[in-house]
Amino acid sequence: MRDHSRPDSPHLRVHQDRGHTVLEFLGEIDILAALDIIPALDAATGRPGARVVLDLRHIEFFDCSGLRLLYRARRRVLDHDGQIHLVCTHPLTLRILRVTELAGLMPPRSSLDEALGRPEAASKPS
Repeated sequence: MRDHSRPDSPHLRVHQDRGHTVLEFLGEIDILAALDIIPALDAATGRPGARVVLDLRHIEFFDCSGLRLLYRARRRVLDHDGQIHLVCTHPLTLRILRVTELAGLMPPRSSLDEALGRPEAASKPS
């Protein structure tokens, strides 16, 4: 069952879906947005066995601050023996993920259903 709550901030909405915490990034993800997102990101990724989805489908801009958030989330989840998945459809962001090789560590999926249909896809470190 999905919980469609209101945004937790102008840059992030957090909700539960099929036993996963979904962090839905919104709008422009830059240094100021990252500072706003970190507390919720850390809360979701710091629990043992956390099951997290980072959803980038609703972003308009994504810079190195956003990349740092993704790497931070991945490291924290894997350090706590959890699972992390990435959903992204924005062509420029997908290009950034490929160039930085983050796409190899967290293969981006095109939908939440696709990400949650493959629980093992991004849960193991490379």
